Amino acid sequence: MNNPVIDTLRKEIEGFKDEIRAEKVGHVLEVGDGIAKISGISGAASQEMLEIETEGGTVTALAFNLEEETVGAVVLGDASGIKEGALVRPTGRVLSVRVGSELVGRVVDPLGNPLDNGGNIFEKAKDNNSEEIFYPVEKKAPGVLSRESVNTPLHTGIKAIDAIIPIGRGQRELIIGDRGLGKTAIALDTIINQKNDSRGRRPICIYVAIGQKESKVARLIATLKEAGAMEYTIVVSAPASAASTLWYLAPYTATAIGEYFMEKGEDALVIYDDLSKHAWAYRELSLLLRRPPGREAYPGDIFYLHSRLLERSAKLNKENGGGSLTALPIIETQLGDVSAYIPTNVISITDGQIYLEPELFHQGNRPAVNAGLSVSRVGSSAQTKAMKKVAGRLRLELAQFRELAAFMQFSSELDEATRKRIERGKVLTEILKQPELEPIPFEYQVVLIWAATNGYFDDAGSEKAGERGRAFLEYVNKLYREEILEAIRTSGDLSEETLAALKGAAETFKTLS
Repeated sequence: MNNPVIDTLRKEIEGFKDEIRAEKVGHVLEVGDGIAKISGISGAASQEMLEIETEGGTVTALAFNLEEETVGAVVLGDASGIKEGALVRPTGRVLSVRVGSELVGRVVDPLGNPLDNGGNIFEKAKDNNSEEIFYPVEKKAPGVLSRESVNTPLHTGIKAIDAIIPIGRGQRELIIGDRGLGKTAIALDTIINQKNDSRGRRPICIYVAIGQKESKVARLIATLKEAGAMEYTIVVSAPASAASTLWYLAPYTATAIGEYFMEKGEDALVIYDDLSKHAWAYRELSLLLRRPPGREAYPGDIFYLHSRLLERSAKLNKENGGGSLTALPIIETQLGDVSAYIPTNVISITDGQIYLEPELFHQGNRPAVNAGLSVSRVGSSAQTKAMKKVAGRLRLELAQFRELAAFMQFSSELDEATRKRIERGKVLTEILKQPELEPIPFEYQVVLIWAATNGYFDDAGSEKAGERGRAFLEYVNKLYREEILEAIRTSGDLSEETLAALKGAAETFKTLS
């Protein structure tokens, strides 16, 4: 007669193997403020994921500070359940985030978890048995030989930027200025304007909110949805209520997502809003880890923090797929002090900066871009032929206007030629004004700037120049859409035939106004 207890014991004895399983574990020496000091895992790699045992399960931490005897780790979850003496197991994996086209249109945290109540991001990929693709959060930047010169424009839809401070795909252009001057508005306009870019490949836009209020991020997402821009946008959010670790990881996660699209041969745009808070988070983590403070209490490798992030933006050559990753970092200054530590660091890493000036903002110039202090080191290489033809004269006339306006305060009498130059400069300044969330396609910009620099709005004066410009665009769109606007958009050039049609349209409009 079979005894079930004896049968069970027999099976257990038959399956027993006299093997000892060795496992390398460490233990927590001390924990506090989201930082754990761990001993016994001296072989751990930088950025390696660690699993810390708690009563409720395991918590993931990130090896951050590698010392001779101990490892300083930042906890990625709730650190309240971690006790001194808790076991720690290295995973052998560096911190990675799952990437894929399924992320488009979603809002995620810096660990790739959904924040938008839209369900499992990769559920369809799971159903289709798609391969899971993980990208390391930190990765070596593409080498010089795999890159090519920036030669394709990334239109922002903002006249003052596309004409004077052009941005190319693969470029790193800093947006810098005091709080409340419209830095995020420029980034939003750029994302929304990609909907108008039917000439080239529409880039995947990735917006990173670092330390922003959740209400502000919610408004931003609602704005993008209303404009129909969320269909090609990913939002990575580490809100003000999140831990400093997530503030630190957010831009790296967004860059890893962007690199996935770049290496597929597509274009991607990453907006870091803003890297000032990213630097604050890194400073906080470093001081908690007892790293020696340097200038303004930042550790000595703060430059490396942002350089290894922004250097990953590139325009790859055709042998490497021809994709691109464009970076628009945002830096907040205090009272316009661009010589502070973090602003000077990021200025030296990027390929130019768009400087927003408080004085211009308060005068009603929106966007408050200071064309004199702003610069694009890529220049006209990132412009279409049509924009090159009209932007050169605009730059020159604005430069002359700024010089004469500065000189004018010392002179009471002006000759006729000087007075005309100043009036033209005022007209051009008015033409470049633009409301928020109203990006303009580049072909409309070309038509408007050509008409303004050729004096067709001079008789309206600076008071009515903006109104006259809008009326002219409406007139051209209604009567000359195919022969002027469509011709510029499809060819990217201002041909002799198009120019002749534009002159005729401008002359007729002038007689009607």
